[in-house]
Amino acid sequence: MTPVAHVAAAVEVLDAILEGNSSEVCLSQWARRSRFAGSHDRAAIRDLVFDALRCRRSLAWMGGAEDGRGLMIGHLRRSGIDPGAVFTGTGYAPDPLSKREGRAARRLEEATSAVRLDCPDWLWPQLAESLGDDAEPILALMQFRAPVFLRINSARTDLATAQKELASEGIETDRHPLCGTALEVVGNARRVRQSKAFRTGMVELQDVASQAVIECLLPYSKGRRVLDYCAGGGGKALALAAGGAGAVTAHDSDVSRMGDIPVRAERSGMPIDVTDAPQGEFDIVLCDVPCSGTGAWRRKPEAKWSLSAGRLAELCGLQDLIFDEASRFVAPGGVLAYSTCSLLNIENEERVDAFLKRHCNWRRFDSKRYTPLDGGDGFFLDLLDRNGERKGAAPGT
Repeated sequence: MTPVAHVAAAVEVLDAILEGNSSEVCLSQWARRSRFAGSHDRAAIRDLVFDALRCRRSLAWMGGAEDGRGLMIGHLRRSGIDPGAVFTGTGYAPDPLSKREGRAARRLEEATSAVRLDCPDWLWPQLAESLGDDAEPILALMQFRAPVFLRINSARTDLATAQKELASEGIETDRHPLCGTALEVVGNARRVRQSKAFRTGMVELQDVASQAVIECLLPYSKGRRVLDYCAGGGGKALALAAGGAGAVTAHDSDVSRMGDIPVRAERSGMPIDVTDAPQGEFDIVLCDVPCSGTGAWRRKPEAKWSLSAGRLAELCGLQDLIFDEASRFVAPGGVLAYSTCSLLNIENEERVDAFLKRHCNWRRFDSKRYTPLDGGDGFFLDLLDRNGERKGAAPGT
């Protein structure tokens, strides 16, 4: 396929997504209809689609319409390419530009902050309040794709060995200062899943800020019982086990989300107990609660456009419920960890403050916030204990 054919395909896929369909489903359906497309073509179209979804408002502003054609016209203009040279209707190219589409692009400088930074209007004030002076640079970074990060399985290898093994298969990596287990893939990221290092459990795909959250918990979890209460795919549970935690139990209210954990655990050599009904008490309880995902918009750009004020309110109620439930599993002297991949105060500090008002015997003793300015996704972590009685903490913490 030619580059102009990639653009035409991206227009088709984007139109299907903008009708309310999943991007992954739309891309898969297009691929099944288009057996002639090779892996390079599918990757190129995928990149165009996700780049457009990340920048949906600003590209629509430049392209004159919030549909597949408008987004691709805006993408070409932003890239310094004349859309008329691509939208020719010749061969596999998209149909020629209409008079309206051919008009000069509106200047982004004239757009509102929410349009320029690709943010829903209703959410911009909350993000601006939550992030302060960092709001604009953070949202500007989130208009681009996220880096690919690996977590080394520190129970099996070290950074230097993992880098050498990956390099032998042409995968280039750099160490990342945010976390001692993190490698940033800087070359041939698409080879990772097929690499020996990945297949044998030497490395796992995991965002660097997510790894940093786990690194904060490791001093309290060495050799101790850990419950990952909202485990999902199990990335944090596996990282805790690899970091030296004792028995690790993974739980999720949606059991299907944990379907990959046994396979991942076997590959990494880390035993994880998977359950839909935790029993007893645990020294560490991590509740990485369902949230808006504002910190991971680079990876899941659809989430920013599907989020509504009503849904955000529902999530806050769910977060309070999970927080209360998870706290009942914390053993005397244990630690309760509350985490989100949100950038919003309403899901982070405000939820912890609300919990502390409901449970006066708990206190916050540490707090971390990571944003894309630190290199990875946005994450929030608060650590709590009952009346300062935690065990295993360093003196003075």
